[in-house]
Amino acid sequence: MGTFRISVSKDYLAFAAAHFITFRGHACESLHGHNYRVGIVIQGPIDPECHFVVDFAVLKRIVRGRVDLLDHRVLLPTANPKLAFREADGMTFVNYLGRQTYQFPTRDCAMLPIANTTAEMIAEWFAGQVQDELSRAGGTVDLLEIEVEESAGQSAIYSERRGERHP
Repeated sequence: MGTFRISVSKDYLAFAAAHFITFRGHACESLHGHNYRVGIVIQGPIDPECHFVVDFAVLKRIVRGRVDLLDHRVLLPTANPKLAFREADGMTFVNYLGRQTYQFPTRDCAMLPIANTTAEMIAEWFAGQVQDELSRAGGTVDLLEIEVEESAGQSAIYSERRGERHP
């Protein structure tokens, strides 16, 4: 018996965002931005009544909702031990190892529970979001892959099989 996989990669599943990455030791790159693109692959059983793995419309709605949360925002990794966050008067202050402070309007920040805003960690975050939403809808997924492209030809893919769980 074969398996079924569906794939979605649309022009509107993209977002523009700023970020910076902390590196080993005491290095932190400069704030910069990307035009990210998100693609998704799902493998699973065919619904016996509808004859599809997951309704494309439902999947696009889920991913689009998460893309919209990140679009035109500064991506901030709240699980990064090198960063401290403080909010005051509508501003979010980000302190890097007590040496450097960024300041952003809070409404322009996307606070993500990840360790760093790498394409890999963003892809894993998307996978968790999609998996949670599909689980609530009663969907069964054997394999979920999320690709986050931060520039043409440069992407990360996070893959999760049924029974594995993201943090």
